[in-house]
Amino acid sequence: MSERLKITRGSGNIFRDIGFNAEEAENLKLRADLMMRIEDSYRKSGATQAATAKALGLTTPRFNALLKGKIGLFSLDALVNIAVRAGMSVELRVKKAA
Repeated sequence: MSERLKITRGSGNIFRDIGFNAEEAENLKLRADLMMRIEDSYRKSGATQAATAKALGLTTPRFNALLKGKIGLFSLDALVNIAVRAGMSVELRVKKAA
C-alpha cells in the first residue's frame, strides 16, 4: 500500500476526457444533459411510459431508448423538440472557451 495514486483533474466534459474530439464531446454533453432532464421530468410525472411517449409524439420503444440513454439514436435537434413537447424551455448559452 505504499503506491501513490495519480489523480488527474477532469475537463468538465466526460466525453472529452474519454477521447472524443472537442466538437463531438460538446454535442454529446448537451445531448446527455437533455436526455437526463427529459427522463427526470418523466419520472417525476408518475405517468406511464406509453402515455408519456404518446404525449411527446414518440413510440413507446423510442421513448424507452431515450430512458435507457441510447444517446446515438437521438440528435440534439430531436431532443430539443422532445423537451419542448414535455413543457420545458430549452436555452443555449454560448461563451468563449477557457
